Amino acid sequence: MSSSSTNRSVLIFGGAGFIGSNWADHLLSKTDANVHILDNLSRAKVENNIRWLRSRRGAASRLKITVADIRDARSVAKAVNGASEIYHFAAQVAVTTSLEDPRTDFEVNAGGTLNILEAARQSGNRPFVLFTSTNKVYGKLGAEQDGPSELRCTSESQPLDFYSPYGCSKGTADQYVHDYGRIFGIPTVVFRMSCIAGPRQFGNEDQGWVAHFVYSALQGRTISIYGDGHQVRDVLAVRDLVRAFAAARENHKTTGGQVYNIGGGAANTISLLELVKTLERALRVPVRIRFRPARPGDQPIYVTDFGKFREHTRWEPERSVQQTVHDIRQWYEENQALFVPTPFRVPSGKLPTEIVREIAS
Repeated sequence: MSSSSTNRSVLIFGGAGFIGSNWADHLLSKTDANVHILDNLSRAKVENNIRWLRSRRGAASRLKITVADIRDARSVAKAVNGASEIYHFAAQVAVTTSLEDPRTDFEVNAGGTLNILEAARQSGNRPFVLFTSTNKVYGKLGAEQDGPSELRCTSESQPLDFYSPYGCSKGTADQYVHDYGRIFGIPTVVFRMSCIAGPRQFGNEDQGWVAHFVYSALQGRTISIYGDGHQVRDVLAVRDLVRAFAAARENHKTTGGQVYNIGGGAANTISLLELVKTLERALRVPVRIRFRPARPGDQPIYVTDFGKFREHTRWEPERSVQQTVHDIRQWYEENQALFVPTPFRVPSGKLPTEIVREIAS
């Protein structure tokens, strides 16, 4: 256990989710940091991540859970008070949802982020703040390249182009986080992330597509592909992302105030159709797909240039796409009970919110 984490008070907004729970587990198992999670538990099945974290070594004395929403400025300010590090993962995560309800998308992603930044500023503690942004801030981008050998990686110098309400709300938050670092001297770090995948990801067709493809193939369900299936992404294993969080914090004198593109890079690219073929080989079963019209704002090609972050921290990905797919499959096979549809029944005399609070306490 690292001695360098002594007196660390870590606050994770969205800590019950896929990325947040993996980061919280790292902190509980690899450091002696006190970990405080604030999450509204609105994402399907994340209560299982809370139960899992509660069972981890050190959780009894070092893990605190608060059920609240980042749109509640008072709850945010109370949580931020005394935190030495803040990791902001809470978000509305789907482009499709942002098209259906742009206002809520903005209130969560932009308004919630401003609540966190203001709480950090007013605390007077100048906590380290890391925010997970998205490659969607670069807009639709182009499809000028013809094959993986010619893929152009996107660096931080790529002009911003907020294409879709989701891109606008995350881009607004992205810029606020960056500017609070410059104007108020808070050591902020922005990660503009590509496709993150790995265990504990309850993926669906709107978000977490690699996990969604794996689960659908294992369950014999038809996968909908929007567009021609030749869209290319670079995939980063969540365990490598956790290493990037640790590297950013350990090198905070360099990373503070910076924006980084984070992803699997050119060595970890795959198209939707290539992933289908990979799953067919791995599972030895045909994977059923159906094609649907392309969705607005979808990037035909996105590959991360993480050279700036590598230069500042010496970090680079370690796990391949194939290893990441194997990790997801193994976790699914060990946790199939979490994927069995069960009707939700509210115990007599209790509201759903009361049950949620029982899970967290």
